[in-house]
Amino acid sequence: MNCRGVRRGGRQFKSIKAFQKPTRREPNEMEEGQMIARVRASRPNALQFAAILFLMSFLQVNSSRAAETKIWEEFSGDKALANVQRLVDLGPHPAGSDAIEKARDYIEEQLRHSGWQVTRQAFTDDTPRGKIHFVNLIARFSGHSHAASPSFLLCSHYDTKLFDAIRFVGANDGGSSTGLLLELARVLGQHPSVARNVELVFFDGEEAYENFSDTDGLYGSRYFARQLQSEGAKQFRGGILFDMVGDRSLGITLPADSPAAMARDVFAAAEALKLRKYFSYLDRNLIDDHAPLNAIGIPMIDIIDFDYPWWHTADDTMDKISAQSLQIVGSVALYYLAEFALKR
Repeated sequence: MNCRGVRRGGRQFKSIKAFQKPTRREPNEMEEGQMIARVRASRPNALQFAAILFLMSFLQVNSSRAAETKIWEEFSGDKALANVQRLVDLGPHPAGSDAIEKARDYIEEQLRHSGWQVTRQAFTDDTPRGKIHFVNLIARFSGHSHAASPSFLLCSHYDTKLFDAIRFVGANDGGSSTGLLLELARVLGQHPSVARNVELVFFDGEEAYENFSDTDGLYGSRYFARQLQSEGAKQFRGGILFDMVGDRSLGITLPADSPAAMARDVFAAAEALKLRKYFSYLDRNLIDDHAPLNAIGIPMIDIIDFDYPWWHTADDTMDKISAQSLQIVGSVALYYLAEFALKR
């Protein structure tokens, strides 16, 4: 039988020898030398080894630096501004209106997305326009049920002033502080150990229907303060109120009656971030949502830019505010929280 090549049916079959296992032999001296040379060539030399070590060290340092990103560097003025735009797109939303219910839905949605649990504090109060239904939104960070209660407040009002003659959307007055507080909620939500120390409050009914008085304006903060007083206001050791913080020509003016220690620390936070020029004192006190809380013994500071030509006019629109201004205020607020308020 010819095993070297048998043709069957026109197909060529290989020789059986092609399937036989080759016999093994030891390499000669020349082949062994070539193998050793190849192995040596494949090993890194001292310079290559040093380069590998340097690269590994560099990657570790960069990874460590990324992990050490400061909380105040995570704030996004652009995201805060986008929140303001969504609220302004709703049009005027004074207390008791259909539009403010849509504003509440948006705020709650954003807070829950960032990991916060929201409670509606609803109440009815007498106003110059009759009885009005108000709703404060109170947010605490989701987590362990046995975690310590929050000790610091961050607040804003989210209603717009009611006008009969003009269309007032409140981009700066009501919108900017609410958009900023939602962005603070997002950043804090990425740091649960910090977030659990904070309670967020969105006040309804800050705006007066006629003139600010003991019975007109600050409806939400007055009700919130009364409830705290009955439950024990000592739980909170301080807080920040944000109001009108988006002006393109930013100039934060702390009211003259600001708690001295808090004002000093806010200025120090701004100085540390090289933003001190945007913060100063106002030459008078202000009636704002911080006042009812100060009155029951909770030190509150009002971060507000009251030098705003379009206050309570139809021109308080998106083109008057900027992401940069929101970035400045948000960064300083987070620095103050991390380095001062929550370290005590």
